[in-house]
Amino acid sequence: MTGAHPMIRPAGAALLAFLFATTAQAAILKVAPGKEAQERLQSALIDAKPGDTVLLGAGTFELTDGLSLDVKDVTVKGAGQDKTILDFHGQMAAGEGLMITSNGVTVRDLTVLDAKGDAVKAKGVDQISFIDMKVDWSGPPKSTNGAYGVYPVSSTNVLIDGVTVRGASDAGIYVGQSKNIIVQNSLAHFNVAGIEIENSMNADVHDNLSTHNAGGILVFDLPNLPQQGGHSHRIYRNKVVDNDTENFAPKGNIVASVPTGTGVMVMANRDIHVFDNTISGNASAAVIVTGYKREIKDAAYEPLPRDVVVRGNHIGRNGWAPNIPGAPEAAALLPKPMPPILWDAATRFTRVGGAPVEEKVNVVLSDGPVLRLNLTDVNNLMSAKPTIVPSVPGTPVAEPKPVVLPPAQARLSKK
Repeated sequence: MTGAHPMIRPAGAALLAFLFATTAQAAILKVAPGKEAQERLQSALIDAKPGDTVLLGAGTFELTDGLSLDVKDVTVKGAGQDKTILDFHGQMAAGEGLMITSNGVTVRDLTVLDAKGDAVKAKGVDQISFIDMKVDWSGPPKSTNGAYGVYPVSSTNVLIDGVTVRGASDAGIYVGQSKNIIVQNSLAHFNVAGIEIENSMNADVHDNLSTHNAGGILVFDLPNLPQQGGHSHRIYRNKVVDNDTENFAPKGNIVASVPTGTGVMVMANRDIHVFDNTISGNASAAVIVTGYKREIKDAAYEPLPRDVVVRGNHIGRNGWAPNIPGAPEAAALLPKPMPPILWDAATRFTRVGGAPVEEKVNVVLSDGPVLRLNLTDVNNLMSAKPTIVPSVPGTPVAEPKPVVLPPAQARLSKK
């Protein structure tokens, strides 16, 4: 037995030394606003080591170019929203304000202002967190603003908590082609889309306020993207109210087709549960459940919504002035006021060069009445034969399991 101790003791000592060294190496890199802020801040992001915090002082950082971070496990922390401001109004080239390409990054307690492109983007990363931060564009909402405020894409384990975004010309809070997502306690206002989950799997979107956007909360799945087949989202306990800003998306963008005054819109996704939300003051509709309405060339794309559940929401006055962008003749077919839920009820679609495809579509729409458009083909709005039904009982669908983040990331959550 005594002979075993020399073998165990060095291993234990080495482990303790490693842990101590890792802790000791973590540093705080302080950066203050002022002269040469661009160079000093970018240098800190380059020089940071895993575990470090880049601590930004109170005040305005006048920036002339985008910033980038590709070191893992770094926290970028300001003195608070509206106290530390990354001001990109002098940004010379289009592009992101801050681009993140490393795992385990947290951005918190600061404001990003007037980015030429997307304000903060994270691409292809794991465990990305945005906490208590703000994104804004000066002046009234306009199509020349950046497309996205907070923009994680192709990522896993996404936490967006206590974030405010105003003025994005596409979506204020956007998560695309990602997995395992929580968006909570956030405010999206005066954007085209307030909150958008696109081509993603397993998202919990809850306890947010989405107001004065063109559309409040969108759950989309689009063709011709590396990740398709979005599914298993819970949209609950949100306030989706007074979404009344005219759609100011640049022409040709998919969100340019979102009717001004949309509360929640689910398009071409599977296993989406919308419940216990407060939805009111949206002139077009409280909830829209629809298939993808543009030309379909992607052979693998599923354009119809499946297993969508809308239940137990608190629905106020909605639908008094419905519109369909670019199709006033179709809008004229809609009753005024609209029932709380609009469902296109399409079960058939046609791909370019192919024969019509017929599919069984299951939806459970309990918060009726429901306006069924009864489209003969998802792409043919003028084939609508609207009917109003009290509800659509469908076949029951089990609610997706709650999203669980890794422990270190979950500890950042304010719940």
